[in-house]
Amino acid sequence: MAASNNSEAVRVVMAYHERSKHHLNRYAAGPEALDWDAQPNPFREFTGSPQHILPLLTDETAVTFAGLPAATPQPLTLPAVAQLLELSLGLAAWKEYGPDRWALRCNPSSGNLHPTEAYVLAFGVQSLRNGLYHYVSRDHLLEQRWCPDAGQPSAGVYIGLSSIAWREAWKYGERAQRYCQLDIGHALGALRYAAGTLGWQLRLRGDVDDARLRSLLGLDRAGDFVHAENEDAELLLEILLADTMPSAIPGPAALPGQWRGQANCLDPHPLYQWPVIAETTSASRMPVLTPDPLPPDPWPTRKISGHTAASTLIRRRRSAQRFDPKAVMAADDFFTLLDALLPRSALPWDVWPFTSRIHPIFFVHRVEGLNSGLYALPRTGEGEQVLRMALNPDFSWEAVATAPNHLPLRRLYSGDVRSIARTLSCHQAIAADSCFAVAFLAEYAAPLKSGAWHYRLLHQEAGLLGQILYLEAESLGLNGTGIGCFFDDAVHDLLGIKDNSLQSLYHFTVGHALTDTRISTLPPYAHRTLNTHTGENS
Repeated sequence: MAASNNSEAVRVVMAYHERSKHHLNRYAAGPEALDWDAQPNPFREFTGSPQHILPLLTDETAVTFAGLPAATPQPLTLPAVAQLLELSLGLAAWKEYGPDRWALRCNPSSGNLHPTEAYVLAFGVQSLRNGLYHYVSRDHLLEQRWCPDAGQPSAGVYIGLSSIAWREAWKYGERAQRYCQLDIGHALGALRYAAGTLGWQLRLRGDVDDARLRSLLGLDRAGDFVHAENEDAELLLEILLADTMPSAIPGPAALPGQWRGQANCLDPHPLYQWPVIAETTSASRMPVLTPDPLPPDPWPTRKISGHTAASTLIRRRRSAQRFDPKAVMAADDFFTLLDALLPRSALPWDVWPFTSRIHPIFFVHRVEGLNSGLYALPRTGEGEQVLRMALNPDFSWEAVATAPNHLPLRRLYSGDVRSIARTLSCHQAIAADSCFAVAFLAEYAAPLKSGAWHYRLLHQEAGLLGQILYLEAESLGLNGTGIGCFFDDAVHDLLGIKDNSLQSLYHFTVGHALTDTRISTLPPYAHRTLNTHTGENS
């Protein structure tokens, strides 16, 4: 991209970020009212595509959550691919309250609206024809979108992710593009943990730019989306059974074949238009990316314990709706959660080949042996320097004596910050009733200077951090929930940020959830009559 074009793209992205901010006296532009009976269909389907019903897990995984980093690699079979999808993007449960019924998925989503779609490009998988498939999580099945006429490429499986922005924009208006990117980060983390149950690795293919990914996934086929909402290409992941070199990616551009299927319309009567989302999407399209040269791990290997099956923990993850305001978190649990956020070359961070640019600021409320107040966890040495230069010069930056020696946790301010956290998070009680809340600060202006696509990467990294907190909290008997609604510049004012060197992109909170017993929980796939059958329906 020419320098002038890049400058314009950066201007568009930064202007979008400013106009999509919430303020104490007004919210970003959004719909004036919601008709929940007119919510967009949460499940995309392609009419006319051959369907391949996937097998469901009949038992919990033998590998525990603690044992994920050392799991034995499994062969690349159809049941294994089905397990990857079920434990990452599949349904975790159905919920019912009165006449209302809704699905929960293993991957979290802003407002449970799920803008993320998944595609599988598969070659050489037994019992699965070569080609491109779209995953339908509602029924745990694959729809074959493209089938090569001939040829036998090398065996390989790739997962492509896309976003349907309207699913988020229907509720959240102009801020929706942010949430789509956070959800890509959530899905990336969900896929990495699910791949770990099979002993697999995932490699993000930065050598595939936006145009090529659109072609690989069939998203550039306008005739297949005539009466449907478009999808925006996001990223491509390659499944690896070992740490090997990337392989050449076969696909529609290299092999002649047949396309089948018409995308369904999710919302036949949209009431609003938010053109700034499409403008920002276009300005931030991904070029070919080279992985950053990452230094050796500066932190010791994590020590993880526990006997819960990985599948059990993954499927019981929920976004907490209320927290016990009196519950206290053990200090060791708090430090364990923070340690999981430090970038390492092991699962799950081995899927992220870029320099870490997100640094959490903690609003600590009730952690045993720890003063209430503000804390910072700079995740790189360079990041600590950025924080120290940009944050309030009166912050103390005290080392926490009781924390593990390698944990770069710094106390900035001591005092009760519950009401502050609640106010900053759009007056939501969950930010104050939890044991702690966190604001994910991004190194913002500097990365964007080298390319507007960094806007996506920053949000995706923040979403990946959120998914780590979700599952790590569950492993400790705690619960988390993401918070996308917060007053951006009020957060910056509190922290003393005077420029755009740092921006808050995502909030999160962890504590002991209170369960609403009025809501019934139902199995995710009870509606499937052939639970263990694998077959094709045309």
